[in-house]
Amino acid sequence: MNYRIINGAVTYGADTILEEINFEIKDQEKVAIVGRNGSGKTTLLKALINNDILSEGTGTDRLKVYQEGIKLIGYLEQINFQDDNITMIDEILKVYKPILEIEKKLENLVIEMQKNSSEELAQEYSKTLDRYEFLNGYTYKKEYETAISKFGFTNQDKNKKISEFSGGQRTKIAFIKLLLSKPDLLILDEPTNHLDITTIEWLEGYLKDYPKAIVIVSHDRMFLNKIVNKIYEIEYGTITGYSGNYEFFEKQKRVNYEKQLKDFEFQQKEIKRLQSIADRFRYKPTKAKMALSKLKQIERMEKKEEPNRYDLKTFKANFEINTQSGNDVLSVEDLEIGYDTVLAKCSFNLYKGQKLGIIGSNGTGKSTLLKTLVGNLNPINGKFEFGHKVELGYFDQQMLGLDPEKTVFEEFSEEFPDLTVTEVRNSLAAFMFVGQEVFKKVNMLSGGEKVRLSISKILKKGPNLLILDEPTNHMDIIGKETLENMLKEYQGTLIFVSHDRFFVNKIADSILSFENGKVKYYPYGYEYYLEKREETVEESSIQKNDKVIKQTYTNPLKEKGKLERKIKKIEEEISKREEEICSLQKELEKEEIYSDYIKVGEIQSKIDSLNQEIQENMILWEEYQEKMTEFSTNC
Repeated sequence: MNYRIINGAVTYGADTILEEINFEIKDQEKVAIVGRNGSGKTTLLKALINNDILSEGTGTDRLKVYQEGIKLIGYLEQINFQDDNITMIDEILKVYKPILEIEKKLENLVIEMQKNSSEELAQEYSKTLDRYEFLNGYTYKKEYETAISKFGFTNQDKNKKISEFSGGQRTKIAFIKLLLSKPDLLILDEPTNHLDITTIEWLEGYLKDYPKAIVIVSHDRMFLNKIVNKIYEIEYGTITGYSGNYEFFEKQKRVNYEKQLKDFEFQQKEIKRLQSIADRFRYKPTKAKMALSKLKQIERMEKKEEPNRYDLKTFKANFEINTQSGNDVLSVEDLEIGYDTVLAKCSFNLYKGQKLGIIGSNGTGKSTLLKTLVGNLNPINGKFEFGHKVELGYFDQQMLGLDPEKTVFEEFSEEFPDLTVTEVRNSLAAFMFVGQEVFKKVNMLSGGEKVRLSISKILKKGPNLLILDEPTNHMDIIGKETLENMLKEYQGTLIFVSHDRFFVNKIADSILSFENGKVKYYPYGYEYYLEKREETVEESSIQKNDKVIKQTYTNPLKEKGKLERKIKKIEEEISKREEEICSLQKELEKEEIYSDYIKVGEIQSKIDSLNQEIQENMILWEEYQEKMTEFSTNC
């Protein structure tokens, strides 16, 4: 497989988005496209899919596009559901149409062979079986079941109609279908958006082992670092390629810039020296020839251009805390959070200067905890208490505090009526709102701009406790790095929710993990959390192996009795969860609930969590039933 664009460009009207595209991907390369928001990353992806939007660039070569060995290019926006009334599983199984057709053929051949034992039928069956194995017919069911589970869907979801899913869930179904279709060139634009850490980790492993080429646009540095082996950076309208992962790219870019700057400065000094000699001796008859040779030497030089400085334009966050809090900032004791039913229960203490990162799967209660702490939700049970002189600053990932009809200037100045016009504009300029940009309406802002506006308002109040819910959503890498540095230097206390592992690892000095229906506190940051999680997995594996060894010497009838009790207990648990789901679904039918989208979201998250528990119990139930069958066969 080889795909190459030489000296391409993309223009819209009089605006040139990309002026010189030189891009190549081949074989099984994993390529990342990086750059600032608005630099043209998604435009480049669209150019890869549709070459018709390309024109000739500013380079010396003619525009050329080579495509070799590419039958299918996969891009999420290209996947549409033709029929919303079919079930999720039927939609996903469309990917496996060739395998399903072979399965049907094999079934028919078996029936025919029972009637006719001819050698021709046996040979056809053998060839068909080889083809089935070649297409991974023995593993495709496990493949799609794993993907469905990792993206947070349950066994019950598989039989729901596409029309019954939310917009975000439909996007996930399309994503699953895209991955399982295994195109020759897989193109992914911000694939980790709205995925939790568990799903991102699974996706990393899947893409690392993907047998074909991939192009990824992402601001998730850890994700890129673990997958890609080639980087294309878009900066100032041009594209530069680097071999290696993201960490290597950052180092190499710095080295290249320093070398180019050094070469440029050296050449400028040499030109200045030669020009000085020529100017000095050009009017002296005995030296005129030498002076002329110096000028010709300058003319023959291949002039080096001064390298562009890094595009590091970003917001500034120099702010001061109004009042220092006491040492004890927050005490949480047996706090049960949720709406009508408990979503999670947690206990922890937070002290002055601490930076607590909250992680976990979607729908487990992370944002619900923050909403409870800031008073937007009432606790179901338990208690929490803030310490002396604690002043809150809260960032809501949905940014509900912004009025879409106000201008940027109005949104900020009305929050701080004592500030002069100059002071307001200076504050906004620090967050990259300059000139006429301050008169843009909030509803015209991009996601990243809304984040900057929200954060500018919060920080201007000088809180000593920041509570941030997914603050890096919509931010490019430079923006994330700026926020990271700001929060590292922040002298107050911090609680934040994030799925960006690089961000969590850099900021958090303690972790609150929402996993498997439990909330656990880890006192020493993200790497400590990973170590403890790995130890738990290893201990679980050792215990499982010990059980296997012990079972070799146990009484089969006794073991059968244990299995029967386990099966019964699981069936009771499944029944209990299904009753809870039924009760929650009735809640959703109440007018005071379905008219409040926040409550609907919380209840739906609980339903999703219960469905996940049912799915896990069903897997265990099937395993125990298989063991029961083995006991019945052997006894």
